[in-house]
Amino acid sequence: MITIALSKGRIFEETLPLLAAAGIVPSEAPESSRKLIIGTNLENVRLIIVRATDVPTYVQYGAADLGIAGKDVLLEHGGAGLYLPLDLDIAKCRLMVAVQNGFDYEGAVKQGARLRIATKYTECAREHFASKGVHVDLIKLYGSMELAPLVGLADAIVDLVSTGSTLKANNLVAVEDIREISSRLVVNQAALKLKHSQLQPIIDAFAATVAARQV
Repeated sequence: MITIALSKGRIFEETLPLLAAAGIVPSEAPESSRKLIIGTNLENVRLIIVRATDVPTYVQYGAADLGIAGKDVLLEHGGAGLYLPLDLDIAKCRLMVAVQNGFDYEGAVKQGARLRIATKYTECAREHFASKGVHVDLIKLYGSMELAPLVGLADAIVDLVSTGSTLKANNLVAVEDIREISSRLVVNQAALKLKHSQLQPIIDAFAATVAARQV
C-alpha cells in the first residue's frame, strides 16, 4: 500500500493534476467528505488528509510514504528523515514582514528597537531577524495574524502573502520580503528503498508534469 499525505484546500486542488499524471484519481473530494483516509482508483494507493503542518511528521515517521508540504512548513519542521526530491512549483506565495499602515518599520530597525513579532513561523522569523542583527521577541500565534498589530500585541507580523488582499483589508502593508514559498514533494527515506519500484514512477510522473509546465 502506498500512502500519500495531503492537506485540504489550495495544495490539494493544485496537486490533483500531478496525481492524474501518475494515474491516481481520488475517490472523493476531502472538502465534501469527513473521511480522513480517501481511496483512489488504484487499490494500492490511498490518500490521508492531515493538517498542512503535520504532513512532514506523518512522512518522517512512516505513516505516509509521500507527502506534499509547503516550504514554510518544512523550514519549521527541519526536514529530518525526509527526502525532498522535487519543488512542485504549486501553491506559490511569499513569506513577508508586514506592519500596520503608518508604522515606521525602517526607522525602528535603524534605531535598534527591540520589536515584537507575531508569527507561526518562529524558526524562519528568528533566522531572518538574526541575519539582519535585529533584536526581536517572537510571539507564537496560529491564526488571525493580522490582528496582532491592530490591538497592540505586536509591532509586526511574519506571514505568508499571496495576493495581499487580507493585509489591505486590515490596514497592513508588507515591508520586507523573506523568501519565496512553494510546495515540495517529501518522501520517507526508508520507503523509497523498500518500495522503490512503486514510488519512483509517481515521483517521475510528478517531475515530468512540473518540467512540462516550465517550458
